[in-house]
Amino acid sequence: MLTLDPNIPDPDGFYDDLLKAHEGLNEAESMALNARLILVLANQIGDRDILRAALAAARQ
Repeated sequence: MLTLDPNIPDPDGFYDDLLKAHEGLNEAESMALNARLILVLANQIGDRDILRAALAAARQ
């Protein structure tokens, strides 16, 4: 089951970490970082049905 309710301790801190990861990158590098991050997180989830549900939720 896909979790859509807030589930990250300190979400503002995570957002800050995410922004810091992009510091100094140009647009192409930033997009590549996002793509790699998505693949790393998808691998961590590992469940194809959950990943499909996440893709559908993100498109809405």
